[in-house]
Amino acid sequence: MAFLKFEDIDKSFGENNVISNFNLQVEKGEFIVLLGPSGCGKSTLLRMIAGLEKIDNGKILLENNLLNNLLPSKRQIAMVFQSYALYPHMNVFQNISFGLKSEKISKDQIKDKVIESSKILKIEELLDRRPKELSGGQRQRVAIGRAITRNPKLFLFDEPLSNLDAALRSEMRVEISKLHKRLKSNIIYVTHDQIEAMTLADKIVILNKGKIEQFGSPDDIYNNPNNIFVAEFIGNPKMNILKIQKENILNKNTFKLFNQKITFENINFENGLYVGIRPEDISFENKNEPAVQVNIDLIENLGSEKIIYAYLNNEEIRIKSSKSVKDKNITIYFPKNKLYLFDNNRNRLKK
Repeated sequence: MAFLKFEDIDKSFGENNVISNFNLQVEKGEFIVLLGPSGCGKSTLLRMIAGLEKIDNGKILLENNLLNNLLPSKRQIAMVFQSYALYPHMNVFQNISFGLKSEKISKDQIKDKVIESSKILKIEELLDRRPKELSGGQRQRVAIGRAITRNPKLFLFDEPLSNLDAALRSEMRVEISKLHKRLKSNIIYVTHDQIEAMTLADKIVILNKGKIEQFGSPDDIYNNPNNIFVAEFIGNPKMNILKIQKENILNKNTFKLFNQKITFENINFENGLYVGIRPEDISFENKNEPAVQVNIDLIENLGSEKIIYAYLNNEEIRIKSSKSVKDKNITIYFPKNKLYLFDNNRNRLKK
């Protein structure tokens, strides 16, 4: 039995369909990340789980219990918002304990729960401070502390790190990952940041216009994207995609890339072909692979590696390498075993 289950979920705002025929099963203990561009329905899904948004059609079940018509307070769910949502006139202790006061437990129990959560989050020295006296990372820890004191069945995180700077985001990713391992609870986490998704998730849901493009582990989605949308969305910089023109498709399993014939057995791309390669897979040395000369437009120096932006027939090519490049014109090689093939509908062709 799935811990959390979505059955045929639909949601519209007026004539704008946001979620369409959404089906998903989440197993107990999993950290699930909803990933996709702005407007794809990530936060709307989260709000429907929490009871903050009405479901038009379908069912959401938590441990086989229907959530649709339950009040948010009855769902045993805790939500951490992007904006922290702390009470400015209350100190940290009061903010963390606020939700516990309605549960009719003793003051001693409340105190024990607050102290326990503050130790987990390393904010026990901040309990007397007010939100304005805290950094962004500390405020986010307080918001998380308020959630974990309630011992919910499910945690919902709505882009919780988007207001933090890069260093704090990295630090908080580690803290949230450790928290998940310690609590062994289910987390549904919304973000548009692929780095957060890849580093935190047990499984990722790639959303596009309210529909699931792919659901799987970070490694599976990175190495085996279902289509061009997923291939370009996961990876930094994004995958290079080249359209192979009809005259370069020689038969159902042979095409020309940079005037070199490439054959893949047991595959058919007579109806059109796109070729993809990740920036880190482009080589400067594989002499027996398809090669082409490109003009360098820009080099981003990231220290241990460089991101090289070049142009080929007015198309941008992105290359990731640890090698220094000084020439404006370079020859690059596309290893056959690193190529991804997509059909004319932009879906992955399995080699």
